[in-house]
Amino acid sequence: MPMIEWPKTNDVLGTVNRGNVTESGLCTLCRADCQGKCETWLSSMRGRKMLYPRDFGYVTAGSGNTTHLGVNYNSLRIQGYNYGAFGIPKGLSNSPDDCIFPNVNIETSFGSQVKTKVRVPIMTGALGSTFVAARYWDSFAIGAALVGFPIVVGENVVGIDKQAIIENGKIKKAPELDRRIDTYLRYYDGYGAILVQMNVEDTRNGVAEYVIEKYGDKVIIELKWGQGAKDIGGEIQVTDLDYAIFLKNRGYVVDPDPTIPEVQEAFKHGAIRAFARHSRLGYTNLSTPEAVYKEFMKGVKHLRKLGFKRITLKTGSYGMEALAMAIRFASDAKLDLLTIDGSGGGTGMSPWNMMETWGVPSVLLHAKAYEYASLLASRGKKVVDMAFAGGLAREDHIFKALALGAPFTKLVCMGRALMIPGFLGANIQGVLDPSSRERLNGNWDSLPKTVTEIGSKPEEIFAGYYDVQKKVGASEMKNIPLGAIAVWTLADKLAGGLQQLLAGARKFDVSQISRDDIAAANRETEKETGIKFITDIQDEAAKKILTM
Repeated sequence: MPMIEWPKTNDVLGTVNRGNVTESGLCTLCRADCQGKCETWLSSMRGRKMLYPRDFGYVTAGSGNTTHLGVNYNSLRIQGYNYGAFGIPKGLSNSPDDCIFPNVNIETSFGSQVKTKVRVPIMTGALGSTFVAARYWDSFAIGAALVGFPIVVGENVVGIDKQAIIENGKIKKAPELDRRIDTYLRYYDGYGAILVQMNVEDTRNGVAEYVIEKYGDKVIIELKWGQGAKDIGGEIQVTDLDYAIFLKNRGYVVDPDPTIPEVQEAFKHGAIRAFARHSRLGYTNLSTPEAVYKEFMKGVKHLRKLGFKRITLKTGSYGMEALAMAIRFASDAKLDLLTIDGSGGGTGMSPWNMMETWGVPSVLLHAKAYEYASLLASRGKKVVDMAFAGGLAREDHIFKALALGAPFTKLVCMGRALMIPGFLGANIQGVLDPSSRERLNGNWDSLPKTVTEIGSKPEEIFAGYYDVQKKVGASEMKNIPLGAIAVWTLADKLAGGLQQLLAGARKFDVSQISRDDIAAANRETEKETGIKFITDIQDEAAKKILTM
């Protein structure tokens, strides 16, 4: 089979990728200082305009997507139908005047006993101890809160915080974690949620106890088994010897060991310039699924006893046994959400060749997740609500992932795609207001042509500016970072595109989406996903029409 090379340019949309392109349409290396202009980057300013070909009135456009190689999300096609209407919102009729795409309801919810409402069926990946997450948190969190989708505070945020105070395994002070939670809650309006993730070190440090005592049920706690970018614990890189020693003393694995005299001497002479901080693997003292089940249930019981009403689990692209364990254990424990992250997902820092070579690709993992969830459901079990993650960025990805896992999948988890608008907004604001550049971590000295051809002021640049102003009020706009406005603008584009795709499938509520709404574009994809080949779908019904 020929190697798949994703195109770096799209003349119809006027997009260009700076680096090598992934299936998601994002560059393999997404830079905070990027001057554009991939589809996600441009969509963070232009919003719904990016759903359509450019230069209307001067062009005609035709699809260039004529080949579907390999087994991936690109080899799934979205079905459309020419009659009917399903899931019509309350108060509307099935007339053509009511069955229009703006009326498609894309609100969703997830949860076991307590339902969490979400306006757009997306959530962020875990934004943890990588410095890029901290630097642009205000944009990410405020944008997510304004739109109304969940955001995840990733692992190790307390552990790497120099200002955090941990005494005898109990957190006394956690200013960075507090900042992240408080920033989101300031604009939270009942839609979305903030999740705080825990790994081995976080559990030891008492993150759950600190969060429940200070924030109660305002925060969802998330257990972490892994992610799609790597099969070991999380990493960050530090370039300060004293900070590396601090992290070592706080209990982390630091490579190379900054306490060794030879390493310190090499650092002094520049032969070693950085240290990698690693987290620990979980369940290393267990050897059977039954043992893991017992330990997992014990952990969940402890969190329930602390007072957590909502608990979730994040798992990575391990093999089929681990996938089945995640689905079964989360269902038995009545967890509120299981996020399944396939290989192809993003990272703040993971070993590169590990990312390239380990784990189960997203579409294969997600297809098996549906199969296993269905098996569980057929035995009368209530299956945990799920979110799919791993290299997803566009509205068609949202549709396909929700359909592939229907009816179990409620959300699509996006990592890097939802970070891009935060970078972009900070860079623009840093130019327009130089006094804010250092605080916002802006990277530009002037607006590049890719921005000025759209506008020179926020009101001109961001299609969603006045929508945000309507929500928060004109006087509050001074407190809203442009990165959050960019998040809103991108989310609106994704929402509009999803509504259009759902309307074409005659589904006027996202809850109505099903596996019948997608088709396999090649036989290999059909075999691996269980989605029927495109010309086999409705073939019998077609022949009945021809012979009736």
